[in-house]
Amino acid sequence: MINKTTLTDLYRHMEWADAAVWSAVFASGTAQTDAKLQKYLYHLHLTQRAFLRIWRNEPRETPYPTFRDAPSLMLWSRGYYSDAFAYLETQSDEKLAAPIPVPWAEMVERRIDRPPATTTIGETALQVALHSLYHRGQANARLREVGGEPPLVDYIAWIWLGRPTPQWPHAATNDNP
Repeated sequence: MINKTTLTDLYRHMEWADAAVWSAVFASGTAQTDAKLQKYLYHLHLTQRAFLRIWRNEPRETPYPTFRDAPSLMLWSRGYYSDAFAYLETQSDEKLAAPIPVPWAEMVERRIDRPPATTTIGETALQVALHSLYHRGQANARLREVGGEPPLVDYIAWIWLGRPTPQWPHAATNDNP
């Protein structure tokens, strides 16, 4: 069973890792304007927010913002965490075990050739952390390709470092969502 304590720990790591990647992006002049890197990061953060909408029973039809620059995207992504932690705080292990329908089930069914099995709130919250890890790896690979230095963001590194708090970069923005 997925529990609140473990999920909260994973989300603390996830925020630290996201902040570290964004710091590396802003440390590299070329990374800040690389379209492919921005696409990876946008997808990562969009997915985080899409699941939060499901958990909070918010309208799916509300459009997500788009961004023309890295600072605006980073500020939007950073804002996710206060909402995610506030949501997790309201959950109990029992609530996390409750089933939750995924609004994009028809798309999943076409992909896997069968209706998706029922998932729980906790399983989808774990999926967000794992999905973010996957795309953070893509972002780090791309960061290296464009001349940046990808940070060490493994969960175990976070543990070895004493579970540090996230250090989000300060970036000026000229673009609002």
